[in-house]
Amino acid sequence: MSPSSRDGRLGVGIVGAGRVGPVLGVALGGAGHALVGVSAVSEASRDRAEAMLPGVPVLTVPEILERSELVLLAVPEAELADLVAGLAAVGAWQPGQLVVHTAPGLGIGVLAPALQAGAIPLAIHPAMAFTGTSLDLIRLRESWCAVTAPAPVLPIAQALVVEMGAEPVVIAEKDRAAYAEAIATATEFSTAIVGQAVGILREIGIDNPGRVLGSVVRSSVENALQAASGDDEPR
Repeated sequence: MSPSSRDGRLGVGIVGAGRVGPVLGVALGGAGHALVGVSAVSEASRDRAEAMLPGVPVLTVPEILERSELVLLAVPEAELADLVAGLAAVGAWQPGQLVVHTAPGLGIGVLAPALQAGAIPLAIHPAMAFTGTSLDLIRLRESWCAVTAPAPVLPIAQALVVEMGAEPVVIAEKDRAAYAEAIATATEFSTAIVGQAVGILREIGIDNPGRVLGSVVRSSVENALQAASGDDEPR
């Protein structure tokens, strides 16, 4: 059934049941889209798919492409190019099919084989750390998503982000690597510092250091962001 005949609702297939794919699938399902299938190879990914997407069938990747109007590629960045090219080689991409990947450092160039087959390429990366649980749905509503897409279909990518509850920010194709570097720098720095603080509290006998540090970390991040933006007014 075409998107127009379903009032804009899409059949969504999820390739990859790591921490990201099932969460975004739930968010899109909550916006009224139909989840037609998810691919899950490892035991952990199958367990996650069952927990986050109950009732959604586990399918092979070709089956997902055959049934989906929107294909969400939530796979490691290093695997994305080979996956897209391999599916193009077997004629799996469909004309008019939306293809979304979630790799931070890549734009739509990596989706060129799908584009050549008539698919519509979109790159959407939520700027947040995923746990692969329902907790991420709350965090997603407080997050921004980097969006890269051809100009004529950029509103589609932005609308999908809004439907998932996040805010879109447009990143040019040439700037995706710099964007990814900024995200990685912030993540690695915060992880290292928090890990060090947790270790210190454990050494002095604190049983739940994460709970103790939670509010401190949040306020510190807010203060750092205010300072970086030149906003000295308290919030």
